[in-house]
Amino acid sequence: MLMSAFDSVLGLFSLAMLVFAVVALFFAAAAREDAFRAADKQTKKFWVIILGVTVAINLFLGMLFLQIAGLVATIVFMVDVRPALQRVSGGGGRRGGSSSDGPYGPYNGGR
Repeated sequence: MLMSAFDSVLGLFSLAMLVFAVVALFFAAAAREDAFRAADKQTKKFWVIILGVTVAINLFLGMLFLQIAGLVATIVFMVDVRPALQRVSGGGGRRGGSSSDGPYGPYNGGR
C-alpha cells in the first residue's frame, strides 16, 4: 500500500516536470533569436535543444536522474533566461509603468 502511494506521488511529480518543461520549451521557441544574444545568454538553438531533450526524457525514458537534470535546466531557463529575455524584448508585464508605480498610479511619496 505504501509503495502504491509512493508510485502515484512519483507519477504526479513526473507529470508536473513534463508540463513545466513543455511550457519552458514553448517560451524558448517563441522568443526571438536576437533577444538571447542581447541578454548575453546561450543561443536559442541551445535552449530549444536542451528543453526538447528534457521533454523527450520525461515522455519516453522516465529515468529519475535524467528527469531531475532536465528539471534543473528548466528551472534555470525559467528563473534566469526568460526574465532576461523579457527585459531585453521590452516585456516584463509592467505595461509601460515605472518601478515607482503603485496599483492606482505613480507613488513618489507626495513629491
